[in-house]
Amino acid sequence: MKTESGNDLNLIAAGTVFEGKMKTPGSIRVDGRVIGDITASQNISIGTSGDVEGNLTASSVTIGGKLKGSVVAQDKLVFESKAIVRGDIKASKLVVDEGAQFDGKCAMSGEAKPMPNLVELKPEARR
Repeated sequence: MKTESGNDLNLIAAGTVFEGKMKTPGSIRVDGRVIGDITASQNISIGTSGDVEGNLTASSVTIGGKLKGSVVAQDKLVFESKAIVRGDIKASKLVVDEGAQFDGKCAMSGEAKPMPNLVELKPEARR
């Protein structure tokens, strides 16, 4: 399927089960089940009925369903409200909607800078 911008969009429809590694120069949407890693040059989207057991790598990733595996999003990672993610993530930008579940480690690129006007409390002041 061609999108408006002329880029390829691959679809794993609800009810479809795919096992193996997937790689595309375009984008992919998963509404079915995938067991294996997915790599896309552009976007990966997991719909609310989507279930992926594997690692995701793309420019942008949106998760509305279930994922058991790691995510590397060079640009943006979005967890929609019904997302259930079990695995480590790395992204430049992260958006987490209320209701999303995430269990793993998160790394965000860029330098960690101290927050201005941050006051460190001494242990006795924390009580």
